Formats: sequence, C-alpha cells, structure tokens
Amino acid sequence: MTLTINGETQEAAAETLARLLETLELAEAVVATAINGRFVRAADRGRTALRDGDSVEILAPMQGG
Repeated sequence: MTLTINGETQEAAAETLARLLETLELAEAVVATAINGRFVRAADRGRTALRDGDSVEILAPMQGG
C-alpha cells in the first residue's frame, strides 16, 4: 500500500501503525503519532489499521532551552 509518511510517499506492507513503526525501527522510540491528522495514542497503535493513501505523521519530542 502507499502511505504518506512525514510528507513523503512510501510503499509499506504494514497493516497497523505499530507494525509500521517496527518496520521503520521506531517501535521502541518515544514518538507521537497521527493518521490523517488524528492523534493516535501509543496504547492504540497495535489496533489502528492503516489503509492505502493514509497520511502518517511520526514526531519525536524536541528538547531545547
């Protein structure tokens, strides 16, 4: 399926958001996620299905001062 991940179109075989994070080697990372502009809690990623054409945002917290 084709997804837009952080603004870039990519092919992905992941069926869930959790599996997508695994394939991107981000499964253990502390990140915020959204699909089509809707926030997805970490606890819900395993049951959040991805569909062809979805837009996925994966954001890491920033530190600064």
